[in-house]
Amino acid sequence: MTVPESPQPSLRSPRCWPAWLGIGVMKLVALLPYRALHLLGRALGLLTRQLPGARRRVARRNLELCFPELSADERERLLRATLADLGMMLVEFAFAWMGSDRAIARVPCAIEGLEHLEVCRAQGRGVLLVGAHFSHLELCARLVSQRIRIAGMYRVMDNPVFEHEVLRSRLHYAEVMFTKDELLATVKYLRRGGALWYAPDQDMRGKDAVFVPFFGLAAATITATHHLARLSGAAVVPFFHRRLPDGRGYQLRLEAPLENFPGADAIADTARVNAQIERMVREAPEQYLWVHKRFKSRPPADPPLY
Repeated sequence: MTVPESPQPSLRSPRCWPAWLGIGVMKLVALLPYRALHLLGRALGLLTRQLPGARRRVARRNLELCFPELSADERERLLRATLADLGMMLVEFAFAWMGSDRAIARVPCAIEGLEHLEVCRAQGRGVLLVGAHFSHLELCARLVSQRIRIAGMYRVMDNPVFEHEVLRSRLHYAEVMFTKDELLATVKYLRRGGALWYAPDQDMRGKDAVFVPFFGLAAATITATHHLARLSGAAVVPFFHRRLPDGRGYQLRLEAPLENFPGADAIADTARVNAQIERMVREAPEQYLWVHKRFKSRPPADPPLY
């Protein structure tokens, strides 16, 4: 996929002006120094912590389902923390997409485990960097791209203006971006030794989804990790990232490739991937995107959870 050309005339129509205004605001936010961005994110967190309505109910329900061992007060504190984290997510997305290379290079960042990629590269193997939907996933993808060449998988945005501008921004630091329908091109990229980042931890309601455990509950999960590894021979490397407190930057960790992966059973492999993601989420639960209806799809005999 190549960098998009200049916006088509249809994207300049008056109905698109609000979206262009949003893009302009994001570009202004991305001009702020990192410390100022952190302060702005915390300030916005005071607002998002009060988020009313459906998203708050979804987050509260997810925490009830996934952390039954916590008391009601402990879960409520975790709920407030994860809602406040959405304020940081807003500025981090703007900064990841629109920030200059010089500004990104100044962000405090520690990366562990790059030696695992060097081993894969020496073997001529591609790498699947399997992560999760933490609030800072976009910024951490750009941070790791300073050290290694990566590609990404993404969902096409509904708004054409944001789709045009965000894809252009992503292609500034990613080698290529694949949609979920570009399986053949993705496999070819991995066979050439590429490193692909993606997060298979959302309920996509696709025909390739199976129900496997996630926090002890049956969660509809796509089997793409198994199939991509099987078709390409790529190693599957868990990729964890977290935001450190007090504006001290980010910790990124690339772990050893999963052993004997893929196996013969796609369902068993998908359960292994979910177990890795759950382990990562438990390290920084307040930074995970709990406002997503992770358990929206249910096995035929199970009642709805939302």
